[in-house]
Amino acid sequence: MQVTRLEQILDLIKPLPRKTLVAAWGVDPHTICAVYQAISMDLIEGILVGDKKQIYQVCENEQIDPSRFKIVHSDTDTEAAAKAVEMINAGEGDFLMKGLLSTDRYMKAILHKEKGLMDKGAILSHVTVAEILTYPKLLIFGDVAIIPLPDLNQKIAITNYLIKVAHYLGIENPKVGIQAASEQVLPKIPSCAEGAMIAKMAQRGQIKGAIVEGPLGLDLIVDKESAQIKKVQSEVCGDADCILFPNIEAGNTFYKSVVKLMKGELCAIVMGARVPCVLTSRGDSEMSKLYSIALASLLSGEKK
Repeated sequence: MQVTRLEQILDLIKPLPRKTLVAAWGVDPHTICAVYQAISMDLIEGILVGDKKQIYQVCENEQIDPSRFKIVHSDTDTEAAAKAVEMINAGEGDFLMKGLLSTDRYMKAILHKEKGLMDKGAILSHVTVAEILTYPKLLIFGDVAIIPLPDLNQKIAITNYLIKVAHYLGIENPKVGIQAASEQVLPKIPSCAEGAMIAKMAQRGQIKGAIVEGPLGLDLIVDKESAQIKKVQSEVCGDADCILFPNIEAGNTFYKSVVKLMKGELCAIVMGARVPCVLTSRGDSEMSKLYSIALASLLSGEKK
């Protein structure tokens, strides 16, 4: 089944064995309500790591039965993140989720050299799947949160992560647009030159399982008429499934534009660690967190 709406991810995981989520500093209403909803739908089992008093207070306010979770007390968000990662490494959980702690503290626990979730040489990256009312399909894109200025090797890794997520969502041969300031191959602009190299690598089979085109302006990636006007012929133009952004400013601006201007819905995870790690903004909706839980659960069957 090819997923065309985020809610369909829930249907994908319903028949699968339930995985266990560990939420780091899961003390806020959005996190607790999203995890509770996923548990109530028989999608997952849930562990909340955080201040018990805060968790019980939220459960009381939201009329949630706290016995539906396993609750592990931690006094601080930093301690909770370290404990959540420790539980994943001990096999007590299948994937991680960020609660009400900052991204840098969450990532610090994942990246810890001795106690984290990284294997040597792994590249950590953020992948978002967005449902936008003005676009006819889901858009999978990255990186918007972790790698400020990815080099060529990191861009190749991100491209492969985008393709992998697309495959899990039933898109057999996803179309990937490598975004740059121009569709011309301009050697002095790294995003243009590297976009061309990545596209050529895909044509030669070094990147598999997708149609990859670049460099392309964002207008060409999402709008077929713009490509026709500029006389750019590509299967990707106007019909992209995935977008690789050249830097975090471009990606993060697009992410926030999807949410705040386009009123889109999305889900987001970190890939490259031993397990998928849910990473949404602290201000994202409860539904975004639920869909992110579902996506991480779907991908957690393959541990790195």
